[in-house]
Amino acid sequence: MPNLQIRDLPAGVYQALSADARRENRSLTQQAIVELREAQAMRRRRRQPEVLEMLKNSERRFGFLPGLEPETLLQVDRDR
Repeated sequence: MPNLQIRDLPAGVYQALSADARRENRSLTQQAIVELREAQAMRRRRRQPEVLEMLKNSERRFGFLPGLEPETLLQVDRDR
């Protein structure tokens, strides 16, 4: 499994992460992984509307994706 080392982490970020880890009964590493995953999920959710619009426009303009709604394609990709 790959490793990640963060240098010069601001003290406030470390303290908040450490407090969250203690509150959730996780190690610092486990808490960092949980928070990184949550950040990725939030970024995907923010981008989803623009991706859906792009897919809808592509279908209209180029005529592909017959019978498949963009939402279905995103769900299939997410499930992979």
